[in-house]
Amino acid sequence: MRSTLSKLLRYGVTGGIAAIVDAGGFALLLAAGLAVAAAGTLSFCIAALVNYGLSSRFVFARSATPQGFVLFFVAALIGLSVNLGVTLAGVYLAGLVPIVAKIVGIGTAFLVNFALNLLIVFRPPAAAAKRPGMPE
Repeated sequence: MRSTLSKLLRYGVTGGIAAIVDAGGFALLLAAGLAVAAAGTLSFCIAALVNYGLSSRFVFARSATPQGFVLFFVAALIGLSVNLGVTLAGVYLAGLVPIVAKIVGIGTAFLVNFALNLLIVFRPPAAAAKRPGMPE
């Protein structure tokens, strides 16, 4: 349990750094003349690369690989969908102020992404198969 909490805290730090990269990149790309959708998509992708690199090394102590990034990116897209879904449901179904709904969406997606990364993307390798007659 302590290990999972430690990973969760480190994941919060790496996610915060990635959020700064996303928001900062978005602002820079907008200033460079990119359309909102293009800037948002590109900054999200750049932030996902940063987040994967940091999460691989500092949260889950793994080597970054192209295959791992693809799985991480799919999990990030699921998190993005959860974030948007919760935000929209909060605004249009629960009548929340949009910024409050967005904060709830971000928190929900953070937990979903952490669970996906812990249990799927960076799951521990399967224990070595025990061989009969081999010492444990």
